[in-house]
Amino acid sequence: MPVAIVNLSVKIDINYVIIVMGLLTVKLDRLLAIVILLINRRIIQAKELADHFEVSVRTIYRDMDVLNQAGIPVISYQGAGGGIGLSEGYRLDRNVLTNNEMVAIVTALQSVSTTHDSPDIKQLLEKMQSVVPAAESEQFQIRTQQFIVDLSPWGRQSHMEDKLAHLKKAVEEAREVIFTYCNAQGEVTQRRVEPYTLVLKQQTWYLYANCLERKQFRLFKLFRMRDVEVQLSYFVRQNISLDQIPWNQQWTTAEKTTSLRLRFNQSVKHLAEEWFGVEALIAEPQESESTEEKYVVVVDFPEDRWLYGFILSFGQDVEVLEPEHIRSKIKGIARNIEQIY
Repeated sequence: MPVAIVNLSVKIDINYVIIVMGLLTVKLDRLLAIVILLINRRIIQAKELADHFEVSVRTIYRDMDVLNQAGIPVISYQGAGGGIGLSEGYRLDRNVLTNNEMVAIVTALQSVSTTHDSPDIKQLLEKMQSVVPAAESEQFQIRTQQFIVDLSPWGRQSHMEDKLAHLKKAVEEAREVIFTYCNAQGEVTQRRVEPYTLVLKQQTWYLYANCLERKQFRLFKLFRMRDVEVQLSYFVRQNISLDQIPWNQQWTTAEKTTSLRLRFNQSVKHLAEEWFGVEALIAEPQESESTEEKYVVVVDFPEDRWLYGFILSFGQDVEVLEPEHIRSKIKGIARNIEQIY
């Protein structure tokens, strides 16, 4: 009987240790995540941190005390616009990054370098690789070559690289840019813009900029831009958020899009699935077992020349069911093509 009691007490002690270690691990993860957030953002409200980590505000303040005791200078700012922040100039030690995180960063940089041949990126890659211990260098190189994202087109495009370099300089220095632009409807206009960011979307480069002629932000395709000139005049960047990818929101606004109902043949089902997703395809009832299966998709797209070309790219394996005016437009284009041949 005494032996049984001793064994029971040992089991309880081990469970207690496991629970404590688990809680410590969760807390350490939270503390590190808080430090990274504070480095990326100057000031954060305690309530925002509490909601983010699903703990109480009191717990957040206790975490602040722990970080201060560990030598991380966390400061509480009072008054309007106050909150929690780090002392000016504090930086995270590079040793915080794990090997997996280093591999992920290097892989991302290599992917970017396939589309933009920048000396800065090459130099940063060398710096990242230089901090890897010599004993781990060979394995690190192997891991960074296991997953390659090549975003560049087949063949080199020197004119595009030059254009990217000029626009990158304009974005960095906050200088206005003027260029000639041909839109999707073939209209040619002169534009003067305040460039904010370069966007790579579906292997195509765009410039997100504040158009001074239209007095609103626009997304300009670099292939449609010519005679690009970086001006001597500077501009003051507006405080805008790019977290929600505003160009996607503009592209899908109700006033710019048209609801289409398309019918696809079985032969291009896989292509339709790639574009719209498996769930979007609705199989139509077959008239007989011998007839080919057909699938209907309802989708919203902006109506322009790109849309007509997109529909025509499926050839005879797609039919526009609605709306009627696009159906007529595709019919007219097909007749013109027939007359050419």
